[in-house]
Amino acid sequence: MPLKGLTIRKFWGIVGLFIILFIVTLLLCPMIGPEKMSLARALDTSLARDKNPDAAILFHVRLPRCLMAAIVGAALAAAGVTFQSMLKNPLATPYTLGISGGSSLAAVIILVYAGSLSLKIPFLQPLAAFGGAVLTLWLVYKLGRRQGILQNVTLILAGVTLNLFFSAMILLIQFLVDPTQTVLIMHWLMGSLDIDRYEPILILIPFQIAGIAVLLYHARDMNLLSLDEMSAQSLGLRVPVVMKRLYISSSLIAGTAIAFSGPIGFVGLIIPHALRILLGADHRLLLPVSYLAGGAFLVICDTAARTLLAPTELPVGVITAILGGPFFLAILIRPKSGGGIV
Repeated sequence: MPLKGLTIRKFWGIVGLFIILFIVTLLLCPMIGPEKMSLARALDTSLARDKNPDAAILFHVRLPRCLMAAIVGAALAAAGVTFQSMLKNPLATPYTLGISGGSSLAAVIILVYAGSLSLKIPFLQPLAAFGGAVLTLWLVYKLGRRQGILQNVTLILAGVTLNLFFSAMILLIQFLVDPTQTVLIMHWLMGSLDIDRYEPILILIPFQIAGIAVLLYHARDMNLLSLDEMSAQSLGLRVPVVMKRLYISSSLIAGTAIAFSGPIGFVGLIIPHALRILLGADHRLLLPVSYLAGGAFLVICDTAARTLLAPTELPVGVITAILGGPFFLAILIRPKSGGGIV
């Protein structure tokens, strides 16, 4: 179906460009790090695995975390686009809606009190984080809706308040557990992509594929929801059904990603807004491009986190917060225009 103001050829040209950006980022960033590494030596199969430090650096240190960063960044950006279109609020992201806090609390409970059980049930932690995300979003939606109308200010206040409450609960858990677990929780809460194996990625992929497939299927419907629910209903859209699917799918991809990475803020804010300014607000283009750009963005941020102060490694959440804080303030003070929800 042709996009308004954009030909199919141009659409695929833009998406293709971002696919190339995404692939190039995944190829280049594992080559960058504080330790020097030879790609030729890393790929040399004639060397024994235990005698090839270059292969260990590439395949067991850098590549897994780059892949995880790509998946998490893509999920957070796609969830941000979806929430902003549904709620018609430029500040609606997994972080500001409290979803990060709800997912984090559920994941921390599993991490601390059911760690041995999660080893036997690999999907336990992401499922718990998904449940925390759905419950949080339901509470925020109920608190933000007054007399059938969604109040944007109330919505954000509810999300921020719940985030503070969940943070307090996590602090209580930290106080009650032993110091070793406290350090582990603190490291995780700052946003960490420090993995050295591929099992978490394989666990995460099915959730992400299921969630993003539903979002892409309803990308055109997001354009209608960005206007108002009454107009969307009059145009034949089954608003309650579509909204429920979008809420569940966006919570699925955001919650399960947070389960493995910790609460990484601002990705769902920076990427959608920057691309909406550049490309417009048609979600059939904005959603897939944001997904690709979000993945590439977090891979770059993670590369910076592990190299800027080497040998000390920064949590990737610190990098995204440094970039996202000023961006958030710019959105708050930016005068309103007639160009959509931005």
